[in-house]
Amino acid sequence: MEFSAPSAPVPREATVATLTHLQSFSALFVCLTVGFLSAFVFSVSHSGWFQLRNANAMLFATPNTTNSGSMNPVSNGTITGKVTYEGTPKKYKPIDMSAEPNCAKFYSSSPMPEVSVTGPQNSLQNVIVFISQGAPDENSSSQSQVIHLNQRGCRYTPHVTSVQTGQEVWVQNDDVVTHSVHPMAHMNAEWNRSQPPGTPPVVIRYDQPEFIKVKCELHSWMRGVLAVFKNSHHSVTDNTGAFSLPDLPPGNYTVTAWHELYGTQSKQITITAGDNKDLDFVFHVTPY
Repeated sequence: MEFSAPSAPVPREATVATLTHLQSFSALFVCLTVGFLSAFVFSVSHSGWFQLRNANAMLFATPNTTNSGSMNPVSNGTITGKVTYEGTPKKYKPIDMSAEPNCAKFYSSSPMPEVSVTGPQNSLQNVIVFISQGAPDENSSSQSQVIHLNQRGCRYTPHVTSVQTGQEVWVQNDDVVTHSVHPMAHMNAEWNRSQPPGTPPVVIRYDQPEFIKVKCELHSWMRGVLAVFKNSHHSVTDNTGAFSLPDLPPGNYTVTAWHELYGTQSKQITITAGDNKDLDFVFHVTPY
């Protein structure tokens, strides 16, 4: 082990001076340290308050949804339009109901067949407009709604009906004569049932999508169309040729218009969130 030599004794004056300087330096050091710590604490405290204020501001600020759709639920769109015709529609002879006077009395003159019904401004009635591509199969609230198809005046009313798979159609005989209900299905089961006056409705319900002609075997002019779809996106044009396909999620769709006499047309359309778009169809018809 090494030992250092003892140092020479320090004079008393030097010791007092050195002590005084040391005390001054210590006091200065304490002051600087306290000042630095105070500044540091203030800085940290102020910074934390600033971050907390920003966090609260972000929590309570109104979100900017201008460029982001994730803050709002996706709103569906609607397609509306009209179906019209160009040319000369086919002409039919009036229906002769003389063999069934109980039905003939409903009309002031012999009624016309409903296979080609036109309206003002060349509008075309009884056209089925539906989403033929882009809409998935679905279970909707409309499936629980009963559709009524009446036999009145020896005619099916309405002439064209569109429903969803599983949806019930009640066929009611409002006449005082017997009818039969014969849906000529191919994808679904075909049957024919007699329906005397005053009997309960005949209930139709199908599981497969299909366009089905419906007729009465006792009255040759009684004809109708029942269209069955796997979703709720279908409509039948009214007496102004108008239709509506609401509640469509954003996406690309093929919309098809079908008429029992004049054929089909299809168009593509894109729907964005909350979109309302017009889509018209024009059928070119001939009198033969």
